[in-house]
Amino acid sequence: MATSYDYEEAPAAAYDEPRRQDIGYDPNFVPDSVKSFVVHLYRHIREKNVYEIHQMYEISFQTVSDRLFKDTPWPSVDAVADFVDNDQVFCLLYREMWFRHLYARLSPTLKQRIDSWDNYCSLFHVVLHRVVNMQLPNQWLWDLVDEFVYQFQSFCQYRAKMKNKTEQEIALLRQYDQAWNVYGVLNYLQAFVEKSNIIQILEQEKEGVDQFTANDGYDYSGGSNVLKVLGYFSMVGLLRVHCLLGDYQTGLKCLLPIDISQQGVYTVVMGSYIATMYHYGFANLMLRRYVEAIREFNKMLLYIYKTKQYHQKSPQYEQILKKNEQMYALLAICLSLCPQVQLVDETVNSQLREKYGEKMARMQRYDDEAFAIYDELFSYACPKFITPSSPSFEEPLVNYNQDAYRLQLKLFLYEVKQQQLLSGVRTFLKVYSTISLGKLANYMEVDEPTLRTILLTYKHKTHAVDSEGKIISNADVNFYIDNDMIHVVESKPVKQYGDYFLRQIVKLEGVINDMDRIKLV
Repeated sequence: MATSYDYEEAPAAAYDEPRRQDIGYDPNFVPDSVKSFVVHLYRHIREKNVYEIHQMYEISFQTVSDRLFKDTPWPSVDAVADFVDNDQVFCLLYREMWFRHLYARLSPTLKQRIDSWDNYCSLFHVVLHRVVNMQLPNQWLWDLVDEFVYQFQSFCQYRAKMKNKTEQEIALLRQYDQAWNVYGVLNYLQAFVEKSNIIQILEQEKEGVDQFTANDGYDYSGGSNVLKVLGYFSMVGLLRVHCLLGDYQTGLKCLLPIDISQQGVYTVVMGSYIATMYHYGFANLMLRRYVEAIREFNKMLLYIYKTKQYHQKSPQYEQILKKNEQMYALLAICLSLCPQVQLVDETVNSQLREKYGEKMARMQRYDDEAFAIYDELFSYACPKFITPSSPSFEEPLVNYNQDAYRLQLKLFLYEVKQQQLLSGVRTFLKVYSTISLGKLANYMEVDEPTLRTILLTYKHKTHAVDSEGKIISNADVNFYIDNDMIHVVESKPVKQYGDYFLRQIVKLEGVINDMDRIKLV
């Protein structure tokens, strides 16, 4: 393989080793700024003051973390519980933030990973089976789902590295074999979707009965938005989990209730928007729906290009830039396999050519160097696939954390090799409007039955089945055969002049403004 594929995770501390974060750390010491933070956050949650909650969650929490807890955890939940009347729901939310900070800044131990799972189970049980009368910002609710899936992915990768596990870690893995179980993760996400009735709510919205999207998911009648919005974001979470498992068809089915051709609650939170488009595009790429993948990657990349300057101070800014680069790599793959450049905006295409122009030219050759580039781009841009099954505890212990990735890479490169056989056909079809089977067979140095097989394969590989079961075409060159004559029908892209004129108007306004600043002597 051209690229080493390993997971960007700090090595986890062994259960019996002294934890680095415990050095000089007193979990029961609560600085005044932390006391003030939890007291005010608790009050704003009780008052359903969503704006203040969002400010404290997005800004204050990061500020206090940077100032006091750069390399240590926050105070324990027991230490702050008295300041918030021992409120169960708030303590569960605080502990979830505690673990999230631990994952982001430090290296969680196996016991901490298991404790985080238990905390999610307790929190989700409360939301699903009790009345939670509060409003939380969409960003926080998205982060709950996003972090839940991330920690599941992280645990699967950690558990799959069995080679250097200590006896204590193996004993813990045996004891807590249900922690971060794939069925448990999927069941919670599906339970949110079903219990929230979010699919019915979105259907009613199409009929004009509900205002879920218009209200950005908030309940302005004094109710709670927590279950509904968690149900909504859980559909994105299910897409992500199924992509990690390599089940792209099921992942896209989970997202069907959300109309991604329209603005929605998923577009309100930048992280949710990017995660949705990235996984949706990748799933379509793996299902050979290249046109759909190109269209959505183009839309997302153009949106990031126009808005990324507004997110420079966001904690997610680095992640936004990383996903941006990964989607450019995936777009380069899509356009190399399905050269429909007319679907890509001029701005995005310019950026793409700057980043991958040379590599895309080499990818058209379908030699060993081209396969190495496909390997490299796929390895860089694909999700971090997981093997959800429990390990074998029998000796010798082996690492299997890259098995799922290797399988997906193998399937992808097999598809690329099949496309290589079709590259010659497409070249000839681009040149001729009509050509006899015998003449084309002679050019390609094959007999007519073999050519017919190649042409059928071309038809198959340039068509796919969409989510509604309809056959869709990815081809920029179509053909049909009539009496041993091949008739070529090349699709002509509709020229769109609007964007060109808008760009020229903006340039002209810039020139006029520059001229107005010039002082004539």
